[in-house]
Amino acid sequence: MKLYGTPPTRALRAIWLINELGLDCEIITVDMGVAEQASPAFRKLNPAGKLPVLVDGDLILTESCAIPLYLAEKSPDKGLIPADIADRARMYQWLFFLATEIEQPLWRIGLHTRIYDEAERRPEEIPLAARDARAMIAVMEAHMQGREVLVGDRLTVADFNAAYTLDWANMAGLLDEAPRLRAYLKAMYERPTAPMTIAQGFAAIHG
Repeated sequence: MKLYGTPPTRALRAIWLINELGLDCEIITVDMGVAEQASPAFRKLNPAGKLPVLVDGDLILTESCAIPLYLAEKSPDKGLIPADIADRARMYQWLFFLATEIEQPLWRIGLHTRIYDEAERRPEEIPLAARDARAMIAVMEAHMQGREVLVGDRLTVADFNAAYTLDWANMAGLLDEAPRLRAYLKAMYERPTAPMTIAQGFAAIHG
């Protein structure tokens, strides 16, 4: 297997699962500084020109929520996808919740602070996106009271995706009213399989 992806992008989600599952996978750095992800060669792998991309034999798989699920499916003995159908449904629920309700406002903040050309940025969008993210973070904070993991009593793919998303939210200063999520985030990144944080990824690029 080969994973095309570079920290601090969402490729960290896939890298974490590769580490956690002990998979043999070559990590191929894509130089975003020279827009390598927009090159014709890379767009043959992913026409959207986005990271990460997993290549496993004839399979080319994109999307940072789909890749960890695929990797976990390849290692059923690790138990990162619940056998119980109800718990599996709850895992999917949290994966979608994270991607649509928390990550999307975080992405809006990123677009209007550093990704869009300056002329396209709308500063008034930032507090609205922060408000939307905080509301959904509060939902997750309430869910995690008295819990160590998102679903059932053991780690699932949702926990690893959650850790990356919450690291992003923490960088944006949006976990100040979520002490349980801050503790959960800390515990996840204390795992020996944890990848670098988003901040460490940015530091590596600019360092």
